[in-house]
Amino acid sequence: MKFNRKLCIVVALLMLVSIATAFGACGSEEEADNSLQEIQDRGELILGCDDAFPPMGFDDNGEIVGFDIDLARAVAEKLDVTLTVKPIDWGAKEMELSSGNIDAIWNGYTITAERIEKVQFTKPYLSNEQLLTVKIDSEVQSKGDLAGKVLGVQIDSAAEELVNADSEFLDSLDDLRIFDDYQAALNDLKASDRLEAVAVDKILIEYVMTKAPDTFRTLDESLGSEYFGIGLRQGSLTLADAIDDALDELKEDGTTAEISANWFGDDIVIRDVQRLTADDF
Repeated sequence: MKFNRKLCIVVALLMLVSIATAFGACGSEEEADNSLQEIQDRGELILGCDDAFPPMGFDDNGEIVGFDIDLARAVAEKLDVTLTVKPIDWGAKEMELSSGNIDAIWNGYTITAERIEKVQFTKPYLSNEQLLTVKIDSEVQSKGDLAGKVLGVQIDSAAEELVNADSEFLDSLDDLRIFDDYQAALNDLKASDRLEAVAVDKILIEYVMTKAPDTFRTLDESLGSEYFGIGLRQGSLTLADAIDDALDELKEDGTTAEISANWFGDDIVIRDVQRLTADDF
């Protein structure tokens, strides 16, 4: 029998392809996304939140309550797991998520291009704006009137990011003061002369003003519009899909409208919006 060199080469190449395919399949199994399965096996979804962000999630006499908390509890029920709410340092929220201390950042969490690089977002579920808030009797009427004055923001917030991105506005300020949470910033604005304004979420300040109507007002100019989403660990696509499906079901059966009306007096939950990518910014 003659030695067929070409045939041997072909056979050897086929064997290498088969081996590589087998190893690739093993690697795929090892790297498979089991984020939903892990949650369901554990029977618990751990939500990380800023406990001073009304009406989304805040401490009310020792209990964390809010729109996002009620919404997350309804989603957890759909996933057949219990919800655990864990207050976190908002300035370290992505670290809390990546380290596994929490499963989701779910508390008025703005979707940004920078954050998309760090976390897996669900579809947006609420729209929001960043507004400038002053005392009700302040002489400030416009963004330009804040030149030479002190502005407060929450650490690692969308407001801080927007102010820092507007170099002309930032340079015009006497100082940009950073607070651990919005409640501390608003308390300082109300009780002292150290601040002239606070850059804050519309959804928060409107709720605060319903509780204290003669304390603050907002300027007509918006710093920017945005969407809220739920942040999961990178690669958690099965969990993101399951949460999106659960929210769609809750929208259909009227649960989200009921929760929204309870906190906002109206149904403000958005529908038919796809997941955002960095290219959308």
